[in-house]
Amino acid sequence: MTVLITGGTGKTGRPLTALLRERGIAVRIASRHPGADRDQVRFDWSDPRTHGPALDGADRVYLVPPIGVLDPMPLVEPFLRAAEGRRVVLLGSLAVIPGLDELRERVAAMPDSAVLRPSGFMQNFTGPHPVAVDLRERGVIRTATGSGRLGWIDAADIAAVAAAVLTSGEVAGEYLLTGPESLSYAETAAILTEITGRPVRHHDVTRDERARQLASGVPADFAAALAAMDVDIRAGSEDLVTSTVPDLTGRPARSFRDFARANRAECTPPPAPRPG
Repeated sequence: MTVLITGGTGKTGRPLTALLRERGIAVRIASRHPGADRDQVRFDWSDPRTHGPALDGADRVYLVPPIGVLDPMPLVEPFLRAAEGRRVVLLGSLAVIPGLDELRERVAAMPDSAVLRPSGFMQNFTGPHPVAVDLRERGVIRTATGSGRLGWIDAADIAAVAAAVLTSGEVAGEYLLTGPESLSYAETAAILTEITGRPVRHHDVTRDERARQLASGVPADFAAALAAMDVDIRAGSEDLVTSTVPDLTGRPARSFRDFARANRAECTPPPAPRPG
């Protein structure tokens, strides 16, 4: 078995690569700029000439769609045609995003393939994500979600499920992935306040304000779609908890509290200003 991993250096691709290697499974890591890793192979969504060579010798594929693209189908369809006959496991989303939903339906219709649909990534609170930047710089989390809850999930748990689905004998069409509890942003802020010892607040903003905030890191049309997701979350679209992670991995899903403890340094806001 050989697995081609697109997004191999990303939030789920990196731990998935490590898990498969630990199990002795051969991997090929798709990259626009292959480095020293012997398993990296050149791959560019916008250059179909790279698709066939990247797939050569791989019988299973972990597919992470192009980042920040509202309608990925024009880029991904040539790749899917080249991947016919292989098991494809797509990293989708629990949220409803029209362009991504079309891709989800396309992959779900492929024989012996599957779609992972995770809720919000815990990693949004670390790294360059706008939520994380606001948290570290201002002690504030700005969203348009109101009191809506999400079943926050660690990217490492998504990778563990992906490894199980890629290597199992049979697959289901879709897997809904969450952590062990559903939390609002205000509740995550309270947990971060407790763990870091510094105040973290959730600011509920309008949909347009949220879109402007997100547009600092992604194209404007994609930012608008993400802001619309916030409105859906406010209405309860992601307020659920599933048992998929423990069912497929044999261990509990990581809690947000445990994630925050392990990443305390990255989740710590600046000290509160002194009075006067």
